[in-house]
Amino acid sequence: MQNKRFTHRLARIRRKEDAPEFGFGSISTSNDQRMMNKDGTANVIRLGEPKFSIINLYHSLVTMPWWKFNISVLGIYLITNFLFAVIYYVIDPAGLGGMTFKTETDRFLEIFFFSAQSLTTVGYGRLNPVSLIDSTVAAIESMVGLLGFALATGLLYGRFSRATAKLLYSDNIIVAPYKHIRFPEADKALMFRILNARKNQLIEIEAQIMFAYNEEVNGSVARKFQQLKLETEKINLLAMSWTIVHPIVPESPLYGLTKEDIESVDAEFVVNIKAIDDTYVQQVYTRTSYTWKELAWGVKFDSVISKNEQGITTIDLKKISSFKSAE
Repeated sequence: MQNKRFTHRLARIRRKEDAPEFGFGSISTSNDQRMMNKDGTANVIRLGEPKFSIINLYHSLVTMPWWKFNISVLGIYLITNFLFAVIYYVIDPAGLGGMTFKTETDRFLEIFFFSAQSLTTVGYGRLNPVSLIDSTVAAIESMVGLLGFALATGLLYGRFSRATAKLLYSDNIIVAPYKHIRFPEADKALMFRILNARKNQLIEIEAQIMFAYNEEVNGSVARKFQQLKLETEKINLLAMSWTIVHPIVPESPLYGLTKEDIESVDAEFVVNIKAIDDTYVQQVYTRTSYTWKELAWGVKFDSVISKNEQGITTIDLKKISSFKSAE
């Protein structure tokens, strides 16, 4: 059942039009499902896609984690060599000159490494095709190798040239005591913290928080959204940490609500950060979300900034999620 206090609260703050659409539609979520994953990807299963798509394959290879990319390239390289080695071994194993094997296993290994030399166009010279059919296969394999390494080089360049933001987010979004001269009516605020995980500089950083919740409309539950106003929506440089704050003022949809109220509407806070990477001079984006399960109430963040023995300002990235009771 829709929380009545929450419904009345929204009725007082909402404009005539509905809350803005955020791209997820109005289908309500359950308590064990989030709209957006922690890594910023939409928690949506796509059906009806073609089984093989060059565009999707390219996107996957460019955006997948490095360890997956490296394993994929190595796997394709080994499989291709193995398949050509099988072809040499089956159709005309005696068509390769210079072999010194003693067993069939040695013969296959020599053919496999000859395949690797042909694929990479290295060609050390001891092994060479002496029959027409093996020479034809070697020529085809060399062409496959040239095209394959050209594609791998293009993918590698695409990965390095694609500007991305690598931000660290606090594990929890918190409700902490709050005092600010601009918001004298607020005694607490919703906040989370971010840090730049890289040594590059991010400039012109902008933040948005979208509050998503379930609301009963005409007897059915729908997903609604409200953008939360921030204390500071934009900073010039992210040199240290930035605690992004939403003051809970009377105009806020969170005003007067308890943690149980927020839980009752299956709340989720969707975060979008936009910045300019000064290395690439390109705009970058990063997203995440916090569900009501990740909301810590009545706490405050520990400071991540201190000074060392030389008096130089230091920042401890490991303490980004550290908080303590506000009492």
